[in-house]
Amino acid sequence: MAAQPVAPADEAQIQDFLEVLEKHRSECERMGKYEEAELAKTRLEQLRTHEENRRREELRSQQLAERLGVEEAHMKELQEFNEIWDKKVADFESHAANLQNTLGGRHKQEHMSFMEKIKKETTPRTPRWSRELLNLRKIQDTLAKQKKYSEAQKTKHQADNLEIKEHGAWKAKRDAKIAALEDQFLRKQALEMHGLLKRIQSGREEQKHARKTELERLLQRYHNVKTQLESQQTIIRQRAEKFPATAGFERTSTMSRPGTARNAGR
Repeated sequence: MAAQPVAPADEAQIQDFLEVLEKHRSECERMGKYEEAELAKTRLEQLRTHEENRRREELRSQQLAERLGVEEAHMKELQEFNEIWDKKVADFESHAANLQNTLGGRHKQEHMSFMEKIKKETTPRTPRWSRELLNLRKIQDTLAKQKKYSEAQKTKHQADNLEIKEHGAWKAKRDAKIAALEDQFLRKQALEMHGLLKRIQSGREEQKHARKTELERLLQRYHNVKTQLESQQTIIRQRAEKFPATAGFERTSTMSRPGTARNAGR
């Protein structure tokens, strides 16, 4: 019985065919049909070599697919991680900007109200004329009543100049007092804004550190899974090379594949 080429559908069929062919070879040997036994032997060797190559290529393809699967899972996890954290950062910055705008708006309104208040209440609200000026005005009125208009005009001119001088001094002193109160008020507001900005920056740095820490954990998990997978695949390849005739299809454990980034930053 000459061995005919076959195209086995699966591994079980191949093994069954090899067993049948081996029995045929043994039977031919026992019956002295050495030429037919030689043909069976040659065919057995060809089939076994073909099967070993097929299994080797199948294992190579399987392990490549497993490594690509781990890589794809990692890239998906990394993408999800970045999407989650980008949203966290955007939400934080939006909230921070809202806090700054709210405080800035309140400061503006409070500043306007404060300026109105101190302009009304800061003393002296009107000039306090000197005795000299009041005396000149009195003399001016007296001269006018006496119809001494020329002397009254000179006195009025002298009093007007003194009034302008005293009014300027009053205004300068009052404006300086108002400016000092405003400066004190603005410094207080600036301290409040600085405190808010400091808290925002602290929160920003804390968030940045949390993202960095979580990313390091994610990358370490990927490294561990990749290393474990490569180690398992090496053992399987070595076993397949050592026992090519009996090595069956063996799938690498993937129980430690990377997960998802859903818990990132918790």
